[in-house]
Amino acid sequence: MTHWKQNFDYKFTGAYELQPGEMKTLTIIKTGHAEVMNQQGKKETCFVAYFDGANQKPMVLNKTNCKTIGKLYGDMIENWIGKQITIKSEKVKAFGEVVDALRIVPIVPQKADIEKIISNEISMLRDCRTLNELQQVYLSLETKADPRTVKIKDELKTLFK
Repeated sequence: MTHWKQNFDYKFTGAYELQPGEMKTLTIIKTGHAEVMNQQGKKETCFVAYFDGANQKPMVLNKTNCKTIGKLYGDMIENWIGKQITIKSEKVKAFGEVVDALRIVPIVPQKADIEKIISNEISMLRDCRTLNELQQVYLSLETKADPRTVKIKDELKTLFK
């Protein structure tokens, strides 16, 4: 399923990028500040995390998500570099309404588990026999942002065209 927000060029990762129930594991490569437009259309400076991956957009870190990362890796942001977090979309009450928001899963991702998932998902991709099947399988993957998964998908996509 495609969220309408995916038709616009947003500078930051948003809940709209995740399918219902999807979780995505990311590696923090740096943190910093960036200007963003707030709900009223005014510029404000926010704290953000930048992630590994050429096509991975940074994520605005609110206090809730910072507290979660702090519980996982300590409160000193320098210690967050190179660490993995898993994000998910969650319904929250904000700005007087219920909205989808990115939340960090309060569990340290296990690298071995991620490698196993990627290996299984690459096998699923390689088992595809049509472009339509490839698209359906790829959209269902937990690790679709991983460069290895993207590479296999792109190779098969070229083959099926």
